[in-house]
Amino acid sequence: MSTKDSEALEQQRQRRNRINRMKTGIIVTITVWMLVSLLAIILLTVQVARLSSHVKRLEKAGQTTVSQNIPDSENVQAADTESSGQETQKSAYDKVVTGIDSEDNMAKEGDAHKVYLTFDGGPDENTDKILDVLGKYGVKATFFVVGDDSKDMQEVYKRIVKDGHTLGMHSFSNKYSTIYASTEAFEQDFDKISSYLKDVTGVNSLYYRFPGGSSNEISNVNMAEFVRVLNEKGITYFDWNVSAGDSSSDYTVDDVVTNVTEGVKRYKTSVVLLHDGDDKSTTVEALEPLIQKLQQMKTEILPIDENTKVIQYIKADSVE
Repeated sequence: MSTKDSEALEQQRQRRNRINRMKTGIIVTITVWMLVSLLAIILLTVQVARLSSHVKRLEKAGQTTVSQNIPDSENVQAADTESSGQETQKSAYDKVVTGIDSEDNMAKEGDAHKVYLTFDGGPDENTDKILDVLGKYGVKATFFVVGDDSKDMQEVYKRIVKDGHTLGMHSFSNKYSTIYASTEAFEQDFDKISSYLKDVTGVNSLYYRFPGGSSNEISNVNMAEFVRVLNEKGITYFDWNVSAGDSSSDYTVDDVVTNVTEGVKRYKTSVVLLHDGDDKSTTVEALEPLIQKLQQMKTEILPIDENTKVIQYIKADSVE
């Protein structure tokens, strides 16, 4: 083979190598791009699912309201009427006392600590699991429940009472836009949950927790007006001064234990807000280590009763 032939072959070989390298580079680039795109799609799908779940929970709680097909003139008139009503309510309740913390409840070194675990929003599939854990440790708690007329949940209401826990009310519908639409709407919802629990369990519930608490800013009606209704009915309502931080979907077992135990240290009487819901499996998981930690701290864990120091943002005894 001549020198020229050898050089030609070598050039062809080098050219083929360059082409192969280019092909390889293109394939790698496309593969990487596809993997990155797939990962981005997966992340976006997860975020969309989380947002969708969050929106559904907000809708279920009634925290979003939609104004439909109302002419602009009617909107203006309704706003004026509502504003006038709010001013009247404000003047009627301008002497109402507010504030969660009180000097006589702040703990000092050596003080005993009473802890009231309260669960909002049940019953549901997790309530029995919560009751199982409480039973295991001989702990009594308080359940502020909403309305559910299914046979399975009626059995849960009955078990709460049978196991020695306090049965409280958290509204029937748990829809803010319905409950807080007016004084009449609030009273109608209250009467519904009160009579329903009496029919199912035989118990006259004496305790209530406002959805969102008495300090919520969702209601267009002054919350003191609803406190007045409860006063007239002989019902004691409870807010909370310690929160487990489990109202969102993004929390851990350690978050719950730390939030509660650190909060409890501040008070002689701690009313702890926890949530009972289908999406609260982390709360269920956190309950056992939380109880263990509270018992190690020598706290007294109790159900709400007539002897419990009342924790309220709007002081019911200041509402006339």
